[in-house]
Amino acid sequence: MQFQQLLYFVAVAETRHFTRAAERVHVSQPSLSQQIRALEKELGADLFGRARGNIALTDAGEALLPLARRILADTDTARREVQELAQLRRGRVRLGATPSLCTGLLPEVLRAFHDRHPGIELLIEESGSHDLVRELARGSLDLALVVLPLPTPAPALTTVELLQEDLVVVSSPGSQPPRSPVRIADLTGQPLVMFRHGYDLRELTVAACRAEGFEPSFTVEGGEMDAVLGFVRAGLGIAVVPSMVAERAGGDLRVTPLARPGLRRTIALAHRSDVAPPRAARELQRMLLTARAAP
Repeated sequence: MQFQQLLYFVAVAETRHFTRAAERVHVSQPSLSQQIRALEKELGADLFGRARGNIALTDAGEALLPLARRILADTDTARREVQELAQLRRGRVRLGATPSLCTGLLPEVLRAFHDRHPGIELLIEESGSHDLVRELARGSLDLALVVLPLPTPAPALTTVELLQEDLVVVSSPGSQPPRSPVRIADLTGQPLVMFRHGYDLRELTVAACRAEGFEPSFTVEGGEMDAVLGFVRAGLGIAVVPSMVAERAGGDLRVTPLARPGLRRTIALAHRSDVAPPRAARELQRMLLTARAAP
């Protein structure tokens, strides 16, 4: 049983005329009649009575008609659903990002994406690079913004460098201002507000301190990005954060650059190598890469 045969059958059933039905579906009348006969042969029953030139549905035809209409309607619905996805009117994107990127880079890009494609659902997973790589491998995410180098080798992932970002020191305006620019060695004995384990920023900061020969001192540790900034505002210590986060943190924090060579991190966009991201995810990927190229 073929789709076209059902289409021709419904046309004849509704027009009760083979020639008009053929005109309606834009085929020749002999071709339409041939396909109807083939359908009847396959089903083992006549679908139309043709006595004295009058076309009437048989009992078998009456039974088939609502089923055929339903199949054609479902097919049309499926076609429209796929077209809407292809044209970015519906769908979803599952995007993972580190907390600092959710605070800094993503809001403006996601707003632009939503304005352009309001029917696309955005699902955001906020976590460290290690967890995001694992979720990508499981197929739980379409894309992820991660910090390079990856914490573990991930040969099944494709990564595209998005940007390099400087890290800066933030402190409370009411506290003793750190020297400007701040050397990593100047952090010796300084009260640091530190992120929880699993944060890329924690690992980078601790590694830089140890490279200078000292262990950092934490007054508070274990926070997420917003909590760390709040603790710094309260005067509990200083923190090393990405420059984009510092720029958006408001004027109630003092921002001090790090002395050269400073600390930088590389942000990359990652997806599985063996599975092409969905159409909507590819559009978000394009917008993120465009935002990278913008001055």
